[in-house]
Amino acid sequence: MNPRTPSLIKRLLTVSFLLLLVLCAAMLLGISMGSTAGGMKVVFQNLLGVRDSDSILNTIIWQIRFPRVLLAALVGATLSLGGLVFQALLRNPLAEPYILGISGGAAIGAIIGILMGFARFPGVSLTAFAGSIASLLLILVMSSGQTILKKDSLLLSGVMVNAFCAAVIMFLISITHDSRLHNIIFWLMGDLSMGDMKHVGILAATLFPCFFLIFWLSNTMNLLLMGKEMAQTMGVNIKAVTLTLLVATSFMVSATVSYCGLLGFVGLVMPHLLRLLLGPDHRVLVPACVLGGGAYMVFCDVLARVLPEQGEMPAGVITALIGAPLFIYLLKRSGR
Repeated sequence: MNPRTPSLIKRLLTVSFLLLLVLCAAMLLGISMGSTAGGMKVVFQNLLGVRDSDSILNTIIWQIRFPRVLLAALVGATLSLGGLVFQALLRNPLAEPYILGISGGAAIGAIIGILMGFARFPGVSLTAFAGSIASLLLILVMSSGQTILKKDSLLLSGVMVNAFCAAVIMFLISITHDSRLHNIIFWLMGDLSMGDMKHVGILAATLFPCFFLIFWLSNTMNLLLMGKEMAQTMGVNIKAVTLTLLVATSFMVSATVSYCGLLGFVGLVMPHLLRLLLGPDHRVLVPACVLGGGAYMVFCDVLARVLPEQGEMPAGVITALIGAPLFIYLLKRSGR
């Protein structure tokens, strides 16, 4: 047995446990806070088995806030993990699904599915996946298939595809003249308010196999960071692993986009922060991104609900306000 294995397992369990506590704290905060007062009291009474007489507040907490918090945790985990995968493949801390245009392609597919009247699952989810794959193929063609791991060409191609996707999205919105227009615009900015337990269950069943697949390939991502030649020397099938990771990540991102629209920069903030705190080992970073990304998205959604004096703002506004300055900072630092 590798002498480093016990220390790795201990570190993995410690990090996962601590981040699980952070996630639980974020979820408790998420189901307790809102425009209706007394949420924390009701939550603790329910956890202690004491029923509160305010049935309306109970309904708000467990049928509206709780599914929303679970949805936010799943979305944050997916986007954070997606950013980690792209950064490993491109060896570039600026890479993430939103910046590369994968989320934009999924949004185009989802809007087309919505306008065609498809159900959210599987119709809109499938059209979103088709859109993300189309964007991915376009990025690979633009950067040439022989340089799939060349970070500069692939990142630049992704930025151009993202701009093109934004133009197509605006075109689709401009030709929509019915009541769905407002819903599409709000959804595009990152809307977590439509979550219910049925949708959360479907999304979780869709995402968890991808989480486990990426964790299984986490050590392979470590080898990819050492360079193409070194990874091949260690027996890694570069094309097969890269294609598997790209398709799995695109599938995860498209599933989340079909449910809650565009949430930018989540895949930039959390992998970068966790890498600074925990180091470059993807065997630790993959579960850390799942748990830490989920907690981060729940916190962002809480801010989106409590900051406006009336109503709420899309969660994507909060993630952009946090992530865009970080992107500018990383871009400036990488240009030194």
